Amino acid sequence: MTNRRNDTVALAAAKAGFSSATGYRMLHDPRLPSQRGGQRERRRPDPLAGIFDEVVVPMLEAAPGLRPIAIYEELRRRHPDTAFGSRRTLERRIRDWRAMNGQDRDVIFRQVHEPGRLGMSDFTWMDDLGVSITGVPLDHLLYHFRLPCGGFEHGHVILGGESFVALAEGLQNALWSAGGAPKLHRTDSLSAAFRNLDADAKIDLTRRYDALCAHYGMAATRNNIGVAHENGSIESSHGHIKAAVKDALLLRGTADFTDIADYRRFIDEVVTARNRRHAPGIDAERRSLQLLPNARTTDYEEVLVTVTSSGGFTLRKVFYTVPSRLIGHRLRVRLYDDRLDVFIGGTRLMTLPRGRAGASGKHGHIVDYRHVIHSLRRKPMALLGLVYRDSLFPRDAYRLMFDHLLQSHGEREACRTTVELLAMAHERACEAELAQILTVDLAARRSPCLTSLRARFAPDPASLPEVVVELAPLSIYDGLIDQGEAA
Repeated sequence: MTNRRNDTVALAAAKAGFSSATGYRMLHDPRLPSQRGGQRERRRPDPLAGIFDEVVVPMLEAAPGLRPIAIYEELRRRHPDTAFGSRRTLERRIRDWRAMNGQDRDVIFRQVHEPGRLGMSDFTWMDDLGVSITGVPLDHLLYHFRLPCGGFEHGHVILGGESFVALAEGLQNALWSAGGAPKLHRTDSLSAAFRNLDADAKIDLTRRYDALCAHYGMAATRNNIGVAHENGSIESSHGHIKAAVKDALLLRGTADFTDIADYRRFIDEVVTARNRRHAPGIDAERRSLQLLPNARTTDYEEVLVTVTSSGGFTLRKVFYTVPSRLIGHRLRVRLYDDRLDVFIGGTRLMTLPRGRAGASGKHGHIVDYRHVIHSLRRKPMALLGLVYRDSLFPRDAYRLMFDHLLQSHGEREACRTTVELLAMAHERACEAELAQILTVDLAARRSPCLTSLRARFAPDPASLPEVVVELAPLSIYDGLIDQGEAA
């Protein structure tokens, strides 16, 4: 308009940088387009007229949590011949009504985390990653610990469900890996760990957890039941660490591992790589952590069991075999997440892998055929109806050969031959090699020849010669001393 004082409309518009048509339009009405336009009116009839205020609003007031899809389906049921527009129209109208008239909602308060103040623990399922051990799918959890200020993380593979033992082992591993302990330790309500426990057991578990935290100088805190966002600094991190594990599995080319130790090393590598990205923040927070105690505290449950005449004991609906010489003895068992340490008095006898009962409550079995083969050899027909027969076979080849012998030679010969094969595998330390031979025999549909197998894995321990070692008398050393003095 300043240029218009001395120039024509076309020249003034050109100097201002727009078309002459725009110049003539501004000459007649200098208001902005947003100021000239009237309020936009509806271009089509309201499909919810006479329905939203009369039907939908009372439903929302009576049941504030009702989903829009449920209301939409209810409207279609009540008025089958009426068109309500699209489902999106109803959802938008309900959202606008709730913004104006709805109930107050919970507010999430973002927190400023102080170095060394808070550590968080939680468990997350890992079954959807398809991890397997030698082809067998692995049902497991990941114990996840995080220092939200510096970003330090620690992961520990848990084979059972959430329990105090799993929490104690994972937490202590995390604290010693971090190099210190925070002032507070936050968990969820631990409802899964308390499930199926009586009142006394719950009180005992609470005391043990408080004692665990006190050992490291931490105050135990929990978020409210069902309010996951109060633990959000670790809940949201679950997805990130699982995505990192999934990417690493894809790069690895397979999700199958040789054993659980191999898989745990893989998880440690993934978590270490994530910590490397936050190394400056982690190093800064370590200086604010409390010093660790001189030693770890208890991360197991201790149970007393009695070895029965069946050659083992039952613990948590799982039967474990032990050497038969322990029948009648009372053993002390330290129960970890993945193993059992067995003691008699103060002497540690052995370590057994921990078993789990079936999902339907069916008892499990952890059987070592070496513990019972000497008795089974005297009663081979006991194999036929043995409760834990399938768990007795150390490899699939032995079980498949037993099934083959049942079909081709009958029950008596099948039991006798299979027991002899197991005894040979134990006495001559040829379990793996013998399994390979049995696999070849199964492929050819032929039965094993015990005579040739005994000759192949000779010598027989019973036929080994007895070696007698004659010890020299100690008096000859006196002569050696005399010779040294003479020299």
